[in-house]
Amino acid sequence: MVTTASARWTDEERFVGIASSGHAIVADSGDHKTANGPMELVLIGLCSCTATDIVNILRKKREPFTSLEVRAEAERASTVPMVYTEIKLVYRVGGKVSKKATHEMVFVETSVALPLLYGYAPRARRNWDRSAG
Repeated sequence: MVTTASARWTDEERFVGIASSGHAIVADSGDHKTANGPMELVLIGLCSCTATDIVNILRKKREPFTSLEVRAEAERASTVPMVYTEIKLVYRVGGKVSKKATHEMVFVETSVALPLLYGYAPRARRNWDRSAG
């Protein structure tokens, strides 16, 4: 399956992005910050992607989770290209999910799935919190 995406410049440093799904999103890398910046959207996509995998894993394991939040904290290079050099992913899982399942899913996701998806892995740190509501 091929997914396509494009970004069309509108004005200043604002762009409208659209993908195969037909949904559009605005990105603003200028000073006005009328929308998320492109690199913020990369982190939002990363969090959503890994959260989707985690939900599927928890469902397959029949773990009784009640909530899930994935938060990213990232450091960027100070010079162009200002890529992410370190990303810390924090997973908050609510419900009576076994500690073993939580550790296994986060380890597999951050050690295997993400590097395969992105072709490389910036220095990654992971943390999980099973106390979420």
